[in-house]
Amino acid sequence: MLIAFSITPLGVGESVGDLVADAVRVVRESGLPNRTDAMFTTVEGEWDEVMAVVKRAVDTVAARAPRVSLVLKADVRPGVTDAMTEKVARVEARLAEAPGPTATMPPNQE
Repeated sequence: MLIAFSITPLGVGESVGDLVADAVRVVRESGLPNRTDAMFTTVEGEWDEVMAVVKRAVDTVAARAPRVSLVLKADVRPGVTDAMTEKVARVEARLAEAPGPTATMPPNQE
């Protein structure tokens, strides 16, 4: 499964970069495949191991912030591995094949 999540420390002032870095460090030290971008950190693995990593990341931030906001998005597909890179690779392959829009707009929607 893939979990994309975002942790936002609340009540700690304007600068939250150190706390966010602490959460990302927990993910990277987990050994699970992961990727961090400007909006989310995505982790790939089995349900229990991925959720345990998210919990550790939240607990790490909660140890220094009075309140924590957590946003989760999950793609639960048992038996699928390497989804984090394969999903992107499939889209990139399609983009390389087709030089323009392939969808058509419904009548009166153009």
